[in-house]
Amino acid sequence: MSLKADDIERHKRHILLKEIGGPGVQKLRAAHVSIIGAGALGGPCALYLAAAGVGRIELWDDDRVERSNLQRQVQFGESDVSMLKVEALATRLRAIDPNIEIVPKIARFADGDSPGGQILVDASDNFPTRYALNRLAHATRRPMVHGAAAGWAGQVGVFASGVDASAPCYRCWVPEMPPDAEACDEVGVVGAVTGMAGAAMALETVKLITGAGTPLIGRLLLLSGLTGEARTVSLRRDPACSDCSEA
Repeated sequence: MSLKADDIERHKRHILLKEIGGPGVQKLRAAHVSIIGAGALGGPCALYLAAAGVGRIELWDDDRVERSNLQRQVQFGESDVSMLKVEALATRLRAIDPNIEIVPKIARFADGDSPGGQILVDASDNFPTRYALNRLAHATRRPMVHGAAAGWAGQVGVFASGVDASAPCYRCWVPEMPPDAEACDEVGVVGAVTGMAGAAMALETVKLITGAGTPLIGRLLLLSGLTGEARTVSLRRDPACSDCSEA
């Protein structure tokens, strides 16, 4: 895929990076990413992927914008209240780059659904969706970029058990839904922390597409908004995992 003059102008700062360059921008243009969740994590992630020129972005969500979302879901404004999130976000992304294809899916992802992206982005807010997407990612040999945030903390990782035989899947790390798991609307969260996590998810996706750097495969980035600290922990594959074990 050759770059047009406006692509070169638009993506000049990426082209100047030796880790991306013109070939990396072409890879981004040819890429297809599916984002599950168009809220506090999926919104910032989608904004940066659209700005990076990802050629096809699929958005999965069935919620409508509520005023209480605006504190952290910076992709929306007051005029978007009551609109379907995927439609409002699609309009925003097309305004960033009218040359990319945005595909809104007005649906809550579940087992049996078939997102088309070469990379699956878990920007959901519940464990059943995460587990379902994890199973799909492993079965179809696609990487899953995961993010979550609550309170003052955020986390980002890449689960690629179907791509790398030594890599863990999401269930290797969280075998069962925690007994104290709370619904998203019952937990406070600092808006800027969701933005940090969403941006980090976009960064991992760009790295996977372009081959730049070292993605967080088998590792988890932990962010603390209260202390301003970040650390990375390594995760191990569970040989008895019900999702990715070959036994």
